[in-house]
Amino acid sequence: MGSNPINLAVRFLLEISALLTMGIWGWRQSETWLRFDLTFGIPVMAALIWGLFAVPDDPSRSGSVPIPVPGIIRLVMEIAFFVSVIWILYHLHYVRLSWILGLTVTIHYAISYDRVLWLIRH
Repeated sequence: MGSNPINLAVRFLLEISALLTMGIWGWRQSETWLRFDLTFGIPVMAALIWGLFAVPDDPSRSGSVPIPVPGIIRLVMEIAFFVSVIWILYHLHYVRLSWILGLTVTIHYAISYDRVLWLIRH
């Protein structure tokens, strides 16, 4: 189910919403010119980390792996990524949105149980 096109689209939307949330958080961290660096820098760094560290032959990716990591490390990275975004939403006082995102991410990973098991085994 983890490679289902609908599930991959949901995953993509979760990733994009997470990056946008990081940008909003970066904007609100400063009143100076630094806010521009944080607004663009934080999501770009998160996207680079997300894209660079991957498990070889991950069926939900293209197959190319710039920096190979074990599956369990990748799973922990993904969970940390989404937990940080849920915390950011909570920190920005979007409590209801943080719950919705947390529930959506949890359902997504539950539906993607085959990918989660694959990551744990590889």
